[in-house]
Amino acid sequence: MWLPLTRDLLQAPSWSEDAKSFHYKLSVEGGFQFYRQQLSSGKTELAFNHQVIAEGLSLALAEPITPLDLPFAYFQYLDFETAIQFQAHNKLWRCELKRSLCTELSLAMPSKAFGVVRDRQVVTSTMPVRSPDGRFQAIIHDHNLQVLDSAGQLLLSTDDGYADHFYDVDSIRWAPDSSALLLVRVQPGTARYVTRVLTAPEDQLEPKVIQQLYPKPGDAVDIDQPVLVKLQAKTITPIENTLFANPYRIDQLAWQQDSSAFTFRYTERGHQRMRIIHVDAATAKVTALVTENSTTFVNLWAAFHQPLQQGEQGVVWLSERDGWAHLYRTDRSGKQLQQLTSGNWRVRQVLAVDENARQIWFTASGYYPEQDPYYEHLFRVELDGSNLTALTERNAHHDVVLSPDHKHYIVRYSRVDLPYVAELRQSSDGALIRTLAQADISRLTAAGFRPPQPFVAKGRDGVTDVWGLIVKPQNFDPEKSYPVIENIYAGPHDSFVPKSFWPFGFHSSGDKVIGMQALADLGFIVVQIDGMGTSNRSKAFHDVAWQDLVDSGFTDRKRWHQAAANRFPWYSLKGGVGIYGASAGGQSTVAALLFHPDFYRVGVAYAGCYDNRMDKISWNEQWLGYPVGPQYAASSVVEQAHLLQGQLLIINGEQDSNVDPASTMQLVDALIRAEKDFDLLIVPGGEHNVGRSGGPIRYVQRRQFDFFIRHLQGAATPDWNQAR
Repeated sequence: MWLPLTRDLLQAPSWSEDAKSFHYKLSVEGGFQFYRQQLSSGKTELAFNHQVIAEGLSLALAEPITPLDLPFAYFQYLDFETAIQFQAHNKLWRCELKRSLCTELSLAMPSKAFGVVRDRQVVTSTMPVRSPDGRFQAIIHDHNLQVLDSAGQLLLSTDDGYADHFYDVDSIRWAPDSSALLLVRVQPGTARYVTRVLTAPEDQLEPKVIQQLYPKPGDAVDIDQPVLVKLQAKTITPIENTLFANPYRIDQLAWQQDSSAFTFRYTERGHQRMRIIHVDAATAKVTALVTENSTTFVNLWAAFHQPLQQGEQGVVWLSERDGWAHLYRTDRSGKQLQQLTSGNWRVRQVLAVDENARQIWFTASGYYPEQDPYYEHLFRVELDGSNLTALTERNAHHDVVLSPDHKHYIVRYSRVDLPYVAELRQSSDGALIRTLAQADISRLTAAGFRPPQPFVAKGRDGVTDVWGLIVKPQNFDPEKSYPVIENIYAGPHDSFVPKSFWPFGFHSSGDKVIGMQALADLGFIVVQIDGMGTSNRSKAFHDVAWQDLVDSGFTDRKRWHQAAANRFPWYSLKGGVGIYGASAGGQSTVAALLFHPDFYRVGVAYAGCYDNRMDKISWNEQWLGYPVGPQYAASSVVEQAHLLQGQLLIINGEQDSNVDPASTMQLVDALIRAEKDFDLLIVPGGEHNVGRSGGPIRYVQRRQFDFFIRHLQGAATPDWNQAR
């Protein structure tokens, strides 16, 4: 275990609601402890009695939990600090602080499968939704809305709801002044269920049948019609939908604080148009505050908007309309557009919009041209776009947690070769108040850890920098030659090469450095690259993925490999490159062997979405568009399975709820029909993360390692059946 070899590595800082204190997790001798520190005095104490929590959780889980190895990072205080709440083992827990008692809480389940189709097999709530002033309550009865007074007397109701056109209780939003409410009437989409067989259940001999609501590309989605209900006038008004007539999704319904209007986000089917819709509560007039159009895609994965409450109201939102992700503002008419930030850099996260101070706090990357363009820094800008202020400038990646009152922030800066330094700073000018922790990795280094080596090469256009990492064996000898393995994830929704110091974790799950290190220690160079088509650079950089997921940035990746080989004599491309990845990375792994067989020769593919028509609707329509057309078949490695030339190991969890496991079996079928040889490992009961962060990790890891040793090094591996 490498993780216990660190000291004073601060994780998961969180502020109290009153901004007077904060707590965090810190590596100490023997493990981790949680501390709380007072803002003003700096007084630091344990956040709770670790022994009490460990004992309570051990009883609840029926497995030993030690005080210095509590299985969570974030927690929050409850009930006047008499209890804490956290997630562990995929469950939500409440643990009392004075006695060893932990209780499992119900996790809120999403009301829609992949955000677009409601599960109508789930019984909806019959609990009344009370108005803010407590005078009224809204319920759904027999698919219709009923509004009652506090005594239960019916005030008004709808009569047009039925099973295939029903009012949704989860959508009810009361106006802050209790004068009105809004909700949606739903025309249900396609209820497609994926069926899986759990062949080896733990609690019985016979298999079980599992069904999951799972909309796929092209399926009909729920059509939500917003409805405004005004109590005094007793009117029920469906909102005119001309400006949101073809929804993929309508979400983020919210009232203005003064109850004058409400807003929602409309994403058009095909992801090429997004609007922020404003509805006047008095007239039901509909205005598009924002309309985002794109010839490729509007990226929902990086979307942000916040309705403004003061003055001309309007909205602040994030847009890529000038080729980079920047902040904009408009008034309530939607006509007075103002760009608040600009330049060849991108806003990454909006931390706070403070209307009283007239300021916006955000992180951005690419601002300093001499630094890694993925490093995030903290900025502040006035609400009118003036006085852009950079509050961090160190050549490192910055994780920032802003206090609720926006007066202070905790920043943790690091690089892959620089352990975390955590500081408390003043927001007004970034002045240092005190250093909270400076990670000590001397024991980790003594045990053999070496940080990965960043490397930059030009992409396919010969101009754009493509960034990656090189992980060498611990016993690296520059006089030797090493075969190369690439850990790939080209999913367009993010960038994936690590930028901060957190090397710990098993391989291939958005891969951590230590996992790549374990593979490198077998005599390989292991690399990770963010090619074109991934996120967090310019819009043009990202657009490479549009309707072409099979591209996977391979042209950039091969140029990067060749540049590394030209620079480093120990970087050997002789005999081809190995590649592995999971989910979209599994798809890319197979694509590498099919379409670039002269370069990639050996691959291990986990849990791949091998044909995007078989995968979930949300991720795939975002990048491949709608309607489903030839672009989907063009990105299918199942359609081209007959092109396989290299060595392929396919690994999949039988109970994958993220990517339909049938996608894997259809690839297997196509390979068999093409009379291709390959290896297959199906893990009974395994989920999407099988062999990576769940399931029989050690076993699956060994199978991957052995595969690369045999086929890329040409070496023999142990007879593990005899060895055991």
